[in-house]
Amino acid sequence: MKIGFIGLGNMAKAMIGGMLEEGIATKEDIIGSAKTQVTRDAVSAKWGIETFADNRDVAKQADILILAVKPQFFAQVLPEIKIAVKEDALVISIAAGKSMGEIEKLLGTRTKLVRCMPNTPALVGAGCSAVCFNNEVTEEEKELCMKLIGSFGMAQEIPEKLMDAFAGVSGCSPAFVFMFMEALADGGVAAGLPRKQAYEFVAQAVMGSAKLMLESGKHPGELKDMVCSPAGTTIEGVRTLEERAFRGAVMDAVKATVDKSQKM
Repeated sequence: MKIGFIGLGNMAKAMIGGMLEEGIATKEDIIGSAKTQVTRDAVSAKWGIETFADNRDVAKQADILILAVKPQFFAQVLPEIKIAVKEDALVISIAAGKSMGEIEKLLGTRTKLVRCMPNTPALVGAGCSAVCFNNEVTEEEKELCMKLIGSFGMAQEIPEKLMDAFAGVSGCSPAFVFMFMEALADGGVAAGLPRKQAYEFVAQAVMGSAKLMLESGKHPGELKDMVCSPAGTTIEGVRTLEERAFRGAVMDAVKATVDKSQKM
């Protein structure tokens, strides 16, 4: 089984690293293409996979073809590789805002197509990916696909109509979390903490909070209440965030990303 990547950016690198680390594929199983020689050389040097300058060289060999180029390049790249794609290839798109219907029109309606939305924590094997399939994909192929995508984090199947919502809640949200973490650390620095320690404390607190929520199964509101002692420091901070419409701002940010995704 040959796995081919059209595009070798951060997400493609995360996927390649996860597949190799989990033993799902070997370096001989994976090929990829990228526009620049610098990118091709860097990926080849790190993982030992074969790379190409021409996308068609990858498309014609791949049993599983992963479209890892940015959505604005689909109109250029997909017609270019359309004839080269193997008839029974499983095609996986990780582009935001590009529906399976749009991709099918560019590649052909009989394409076995998977739409996947990973997020950047996949770079450290802690990604969260939503996946949907068209009617051409068999149950066996679905299982294989979920195994591949699960190699760099959590993967769950959802209806395609929820993909834009997922983009706001998980695909884009790492940026919101990083902004929150940066602001927390700045607050710590203002209170006298060295910046390096402030970042370490904040990162551990966020990671630990996420782990506690996942493993306890408790509602985040309940976990928040556990930290808020009567007349204590935490509830004072919560009150301040509520005064600044913290939750409303976050909800508006998610809505903005969903709206943008729907328009792409």
